[in-house]
Amino acid sequence: MAEHTSSSIMIEAAPADVMGVIADFARYPDWTGEVKEAEVLKSDDQGRAEQVRLVMDAGAIKDDQVLGYTWTGANEVSWTLVKSQMLRSLDGSYILKPAGAGSTEVTYQLTVDVKIPMLGMIKRKAEKVIIDRALAGLKKRVESGK
Repeated sequence: MAEHTSSSIMIEAAPADVMGVIADFARYPDWTGEVKEAEVLKSDDQGRAEQVRLVMDAGAIKDDQVLGYTWTGANEVSWTLVKSQMLRSLDGSYILKPAGAGSTEVTYQLTVDVKIPMLGMIKRKAEKVIIDRALAGLKKRVESGK
C-alpha cells in the first residue's frame, strides 16, 4: 500500500458548512490556489459531483485531470484519479469531525504518484505543501462566509 500524507485543521464552522465549501467545485479557483479551472462532468442523484475535471497549476506540476468522487455520509468525501497527463495516481479524502461549539476538525489525506521519476521524500514534501495550502484556503474560505 502506498504511503499517504495527512494533516488536520480546526475550522470555526459546522461540518455541513465546511462540506458545502468542499462540494462547491465551481468556486475552487477562488480559494485553492492550484486549481485554475473546475468543471463537474457527472453528478449523482443527490446532485453531488461524481466526476470533476480540474486544471491544475502547482508550479512544477501543471495538469489537466479528471477525478472520481465518492461521498460517504455527510462528513466524508474521497477521490481517485480517472485520467491525467502528469499523474499515475492520486487518491485523497476530506474527513470532517464535529469538534463542539460549532467547530469542525478537517483531516485531508493525499497520495500522489507522478509519471516522472521523483524521490519519495520530495513527493511527500510536495503532498504536504498541497495539503497545507488546501486546508488553509478551506479554513479562510469557510470562516469568511463567502
